[in-house]
Amino acid sequence: MATRAGNPAVLGVVFGLVLPAVSLVLWPFQSADADARVVTVYTAHHQEILDELLPEFEKATGIRANVVKLGGSGDVIRRVRAEQADPKCDVIWSISADQLHAYPELLRPPPESFWGPIADEFRVGNGWVPYTGIVMCFVVNTDQLQGEQIPRRWSDLTRADLKGRISSSRADKSGTAYTQLWTVLCAYPERGWEVYRGIMANAVLSPSSSAVPRLVNDGERAVGITIEDNAYRYLKGGGPVQIVYPEDGTVAVPDGCALVKDSPHPREGLVFLQWALSQKTQDFLVEHMGRRPVRKDGARPPDLPALSELQTFPYDFDAAAEQKDALMERWAKLITELGS
Repeated sequence: MATRAGNPAVLGVVFGLVLPAVSLVLWPFQSADADARVVTVYTAHHQEILDELLPEFEKATGIRANVVKLGGSGDVIRRVRAEQADPKCDVIWSISADQLHAYPELLRPPPESFWGPIADEFRVGNGWVPYTGIVMCFVVNTDQLQGEQIPRRWSDLTRADLKGRISSSRADKSGTAYTQLWTVLCAYPERGWEVYRGIMANAVLSPSSSAVPRLVNDGERAVGITIEDNAYRYLKGGGPVQIVYPEDGTVAVPDGCALVKDSPHPREGLVFLQWALSQKTQDFLVEHMGRRPVRKDGARPPDLPALSELQTFPYDFDAAAEQKDALMERWAKLITELGS
């Protein structure tokens, strides 16, 4: 897939986005058309975040948000694809960037003014914009595993003592699970599928990525393959959990938002996108969700490590998108073979 500018391979390890000031002039928060003051949004966001953020959006803009919460990123994309001939959705909000990057034909690129202040390394340019920063990690129940028992590498998850004790979401339902598959393949270029098979043989699969850290926090599983902010919420809440960043490498990627092509309320969609990238919204996500901000003027949660302290490698969105169908076909065969 063609890129706008810069190198998409470094997108996953650098965060920085400024909401373009010009967009505030062209699309002010308050909508002038009283008959069109509604926006339909499909999302995989956490319900508690929706409950807090949506009233703020409606208060700030005067636009009513019709939000459809779906189980995962894959569910969102499948619904938008099914409605492609007659779109019902205006904005896709907070789903895996892999899913957005794979289907640019569904998206309406934002105006060029949105891209002016964005750092070159973010200019992937197939229609979606970064929303928050996400790091792939493990979450470990410290009542069950301590010291040397704690897995530190992806390959540690293949250990026999972890059989049936690992929680993972399904890659056919969760965009983050597909990112995790890609991460393992990148960490082990020569034997990635061998390692991944061993992990899946030990895992109990869940259709929901948000369920993974909950199961670990509740003691139903010893380890979860998850994303940093999901684990952080339980850590911050005082749960018996520890966040582990794989020593053999992980990725830091943004999730994304996008405008839907030929949507029924394009103006209101732009206003929503503008609001989602505003400093106030981004600061809320850092404070309450443990996400890393994509704005240059944002600050990460203070008790999370800097990205420079982690062993990370670039995430190639173009390659991950181009190979997605083939990899998912192989994933489905593997899961069938394992009886998962």
